[in-house]
This record gives sequence, C-alpha cells and structure tokens, in this order.
Amino acid sequence: MGQANVGKSVFFNRLAGARVAESNYPGTTVDYAKGRMLFEGRYVELIDVPGTFSLQPKDRAEEVAVKMLEEEKEALVICVIDASKVERGLYLTLEIIERGYPVIVALNMWDVAKGGNIKIEAKKLEQILGVPVVATVAIRGEGFKELVSRMGEAKPVDIEKVIENVKGSKAGTHR
Repeated sequence: MGQANVGKSVFFNRLAGARVAESNYPGTTVDYAKGRMLFEGRYVELIDVPGTFSLQPKDRAEEVAVKMLEEEKEALVICVIDASKVERGLYLTLEIIERGYPVIVALNMWDVAKGGNIKIEAKKLEQILGVPVVATVAIRGEGFKELVSRMGEAKPVDIEKVIENVKGSKAGTHR
C-alpha cells in the first residue's frame, strides 16, 4: 500500500513476476491485481492495490485499496513510501500500524532522495516505527533481496509505543 506514484505496481511486478500497467499519473490502478510469490518455501498471495493517502477513502480507487486491506485481516503490508517525501507517506503507514497489521516499510526512490540531498536515517526510522525499513529503488530492483529477507520480521506494533518514540525522537529527513 502507499500513495499514488510511489512504485507499488513496480513492486508487485518484481515480486510476483507480473505485468501491471505502470504510469506516472493518478488513477492508473483503480482496481486491484493479484499474484503470488515464493516466500519461505511456500507460495503467498500478493495484492497490488490503488494508491491511497489514508484509510479514509475519498474516491473509488481509495475505496478499493481500503476494502482490500479490510478483507485481508492476516495481511502483511508493504508500505511503499517515496523516500523524497517521507512525511507524506508516514501518515498512511501509521494508520496501518494502528490497525494492527504487520508492516514493512519500503523507502522507494532512494536514489531520488539522495540526489536531492535528502538524508534519511532509515535505521532510526525503523527504531521509531518498530517495523523493518528498507531502502529501495524499485525500477532497478535495488533493495528487493533485503526487503524479501526481512518480510518475516514484520509484526504488529503497539501504536502507543510508536507515538512515544515519535515524541522522543528527532529522526526524519534533512536537506
């Protein structure tokens, strides 16, 4: 899950070996796609959902994304965030954590963030959120081995602990 244009369908394609339409304008994915991948010796289902800014849907695409999440109570959620706009993606990530889903964060477009002189302390962000955080460049497949190897670490997190960590931290991005 993630906002529009953060690379969710590229992730899906790489992980499932599928071909989903990818473009750079909102509303491309209005429905969802399903695929599967081999994980820890068994096949698991992958679902590519439309982009959403929050779990309070404001249009049809967001409704589809939220409905799929609600129907998949046991889902591990890969939250794909644009690394050059981390703050924007964290709202949705925190909502998903709050609902008790195991989460792994993919800081996608890591190369764009670095090129824009944005410094992200991924390990510190991981400590604050209490979930695995992996830097990725989906279009080149960078970070995917680590992402897949760390998916088993994703566990539900107590949102109150995350809030305390946020209050007590100065982590974030710097230009």
